[in-house]
Amino acid sequence: MALPIPGKPVRGSKTGQPIMALLDLLGRSWAMGIIWHLYTGPSTFRRLQEYCESISPTTLNKRLKELKDCHLIERTLEGYALTKSGEELFELIEPLGSWAKIWAKNFK
Repeated sequence: MALPIPGKPVRGSKTGQPIMALLDLLGRSWAMGIIWHLYTGPSTFRRLQEYCESISPTTLNKRLKELKDCHLIERTLEGYALTKSGEELFELIEPLGSWAKIWAKNFK
């Protein structure tokens, strides 16, 4: 799967609207989980792999590369960390996590 780039065709949009490019990226396995985990602070590859439970090293490497190429994470001395853009994105999607907990109660 190619890196979703705004302005280029992406999953769900032939014109590559920026929101669709972002949703394509975030819809990939463990992309949001990695961002969610890194909001608590930098993490090593091994800690990310433990957090992501069943993720293969190949998939984790691919997802980390995609998130780095999209300027959402960076490699630091402490491990992988969110960039300023990554932190801003987390702050936008975090309320969805809170809403989802309330929504999930409808299924009990």
